[in-house]
Amino acid sequence: MEHTGYSTADMSLWQGRVDHEEGDLARRWHQQVQAIAGDQAAGLVLLGFCSDAGVVRNQGQAGAAAGPGALRSATANLAWHLDMPLYDGGDVHCHDDELEIAQALYADKVAAFMDAGHRVIGLGGGHEIAYASFSGLVEHLCRRQDAPRIGIINFDAHLDLRRSARASSGTPFNQCAALCEARGLPFHYTCIGVSRYHNTDALFERASQLNTRIVRDEELNNWDIAPLNAALDQAIDEVDLLYVTVCLDVLPASLAPGVSAPAARGMDLGLLEYALERIKASNKIKMADIAELNPARDRHSNTARVAARLLARLAG
Repeated sequence: MEHTGYSTADMSLWQGRVDHEEGDLARRWHQQVQAIAGDQAAGLVLLGFCSDAGVVRNQGQAGAAAGPGALRSATANLAWHLDMPLYDGGDVHCHDDELEIAQALYADKVAAFMDAGHRVIGLGGGHEIAYASFSGLVEHLCRRQDAPRIGIINFDAHLDLRRSARASSGTPFNQCAALCEARGLPFHYTCIGVSRYHNTDALFERASQLNTRIVRDEELNNWDIAPLNAALDQAIDEVDLLYVTVCLDVLPASLAPGVSAPAARGMDLGLLEYALERIKASNKIKMADIAELNPARDRHSNTARVAARLLARLAG
């Protein structure tokens, strides 16, 4: 891709096993997905954000631009258990350092798909996808109602509240706060899995200023899920709709090595899946995405497989 822009779905990524003798009950994702086109029934659209610019600006390891393709390939052979149309919405590509252009284009695509009645799950790409996703969601909602109460739940080792003149993978939720202020909307942000050792006092101070709800990684234990439940219930109850974003570096490095900044401790995958199910039960999720998949750093595609499992859970 030579210029920042949009490309239609590459359906060659959707390859997998076919069990002809077992009939329709043996379908897999690659047998269900269609390229998005006009006048299709409302369904689930997967929209990729092929960007390294935010990670590079944030002094991280490049490679996440290839994440959407790797995630599609890892998802293709999963068993299909859903009852909805599934569409590949293509990719927005960020060329060189044109991040702001790419984020605006991605937001336009998100809003357009939602305007057409589709649900959207974003495929990253660096976590700069978060501002692009959220701004697209806000644009869609503000066309339809006044001052919607939108909550953000971010599963992430990092607060990503950095204040900077330039957008990056470290600034998206500070950008979301600024967008809410400009639109006259309340800012509701919950970050789960935060590492005290990978966030400076300046970031924790900014979080306090924005009334961010934080659950640290050391509070996430299978033998005591009360802190997690309390944070989730409060985050769900205070809003009408939710944007849920999973940064794969919230998981331990042993499980998710294919990210820019692997976590020493991280959040247990079982707890993450439990949390997603608790959020889904609220029926308030309006937009979701998965970020930071870096195939260049992913041993044996382990991270891509985990991301595919999370994608399937979010889709359900």
